[in-house]
Amino acid sequence: MAKADWSFLPARLRHEPTAGSLLVATPLLGDPHFSRTVVYLLEHDGGGTVGVVLNRPSHTPVGQVLPDWHDAVSGPAVVFGGGPVQPDGALCLGLLDPGLAPADDAADGMHEVVDGVTTVDLDGDVAVIAPIARRLRVFAGHAGWSPGQLDDEIAEGAWWPLSGSPDDLFSESPRSMWMHVLRRQPAPLSLLSTYPEDIALN
Repeated sequence: MAKADWSFLPARLRHEPTAGSLLVATPLLGDPHFSRTVVYLLEHDGGGTVGVVLNRPSHTPVGQVLPDWHDAVSGPAVVFGGGPVQPDGALCLGLLDPGLAPADDAADGMHEVVDGVTTVDLDGDVAVIAPIARRLRVFAGHAGWSPGQLDDEIAEGAWWPLSGSPDDLFSESPRSMWMHVLRRQPAPLSLLSTYPEDIALN
């Protein structure tokens, strides 16, 4: 991948990747696993980086693989392709209701990441967990980077790190997220929301 010069972006648009922030794939990122993806970061520290792809909903209903959880998850109630790492493993993320403290038996299977976003143990009791989680989403696999790898990819022009929120994680319109997240940024980044997938067709 050719190195890009994104120096035209003002400093106010450059965001340090942290838990709870987004990675938006730049048009230069041609890896089919990540092309036009938006990743929600769960962890970014000296031990590496972990996140989930937000805009790859599958056609597999949650109820087909996790019957007890189908009615508890947020729409669309399908399994999301979270990334190429451990694609056969399921990861559930929830958003805790700030007014409800988790019961002791639920707390054991729930670990807050940032801003109320919590990992949820799918072996836990859905009847206990669902009432204290305003939103739930199931991902197959996740995205991961070794220490320093993501910083190198950002420097090469593969990703734009941008601020994010739990609303991004649980968007009801996930397929259009790449365009939507860019469009809400200040110019000139917002102008890139219409960047064609195939520049030759422009």
